[in-house]
Amino acid sequence: MIYNFIFPLADDLGFLNIFRYITFRSGGALFTSMIISFVLGPYIIKLLRKHQSQGQPIREDGPKWQIKAKKGTPTMGGILILLSIFFSTIIWSDISNIYIWMVLLVTLGLGFLGFIDDYIKVSKFNHKGLNGKTKILVQVIISFLFSICLYCVSEADIKDIVTVPFFKDYVINLGIVWFAFSIVVVVGASNSVNLTDGLDGLAIVPIIMVASVLGLISYLVGNVVFADYLNINYISGTGELAVFCAAFVGAGLGFLWFNAPPASIFMGDTGSLAAGGSLGVISVIVRHELVLAIIGGLFVIEAISVIVQVLFFKITGKRVFKMAPIHHHFEQLGWSESKVVIRFWIISIIFAMIGLATLKIR
Repeated sequence: MIYNFIFPLADDLGFLNIFRYITFRSGGALFTSMIISFVLGPYIIKLLRKHQSQGQPIREDGPKWQIKAKKGTPTMGGILILLSIFFSTIIWSDISNIYIWMVLLVTLGLGFLGFIDDYIKVSKFNHKGLNGKTKILVQVIISFLFSICLYCVSEADIKDIVTVPFFKDYVINLGIVWFAFSIVVVVGASNSVNLTDGLDGLAIVPIIMVASVLGLISYLVGNVVFADYLNINYISGTGELAVFCAAFVGAGLGFLWFNAPPASIFMGDTGSLAAGGSLGVISVIVRHELVLAIIGGLFVIEAISVIVQVLFFKITGKRVFKMAPIHHHFEQLGWSESKVVIRFWIISIIFAMIGLATLKIR
């Protein structure tokens, strides 16, 4: 919004030119969202505690210490993340950019879905929440609407392509199948992050890492010089998504302040569904879906652990892991929560670096 007001004045007032730079506005978005999180955090936590006397329901089949230690901790902390991202992005981004609104609307839509899920959990004090099929159906509808919008505004030569990491100028033309692929990416990312959100601070740091890398990729894809140098598809206007990603990073850091062990608040589905979905949407817009699978490798591992556990149990009646998602497996092996969280953070950083390497190794 600042950009849209100041842009017409920049020619007459030279010092305002700094607001034209995406890098400057991204920095502003990061710090603004972080400040919003710090300011609103205590009030939102107090409000949620008031309306959630028992806090988030804890799985009874998990480690026994968790049931006691985490009892009474409120959920729906994603509200703090969403508010910080939304206002910071609106303030610092070019609000005439269609990609900004695509990401914001999908993020808010999935956040509202997560809010309903969390509300059912806390009101009935049951960790199951919204019916799984209903949740998936709504995610698919939101993702499909996004895919249609993106397809309509995309250039003809990139409408239905998927780029392959590490291979120069190699793309796959999916045709009509691209719609299904786009939906799978967004819904898969949303649910993968949701499955990872199970320990204090576990999900938010990998989210910050992925958002940071996607922000850089968005900036490079939207810059004709860098895109040409790196042999990646140039997509006009995507650079503005770097502002959203920066706001995401700031909101994540602010949330981590309150979510660090022992957590004062949980992200809940309000935050995790929205966070994962927004990352999926950005990867589809910049045509780096397969790179998302790399930089978000931790989320992929968590999701696969659940799929393997469920399928293997249905076929054999036995379990591969002591408990799924896999972070609970290591807890059952005797690892402390902090050890699991920090080691998973390290894994996330490694995946992020590999993902960055795909930009140059071609």
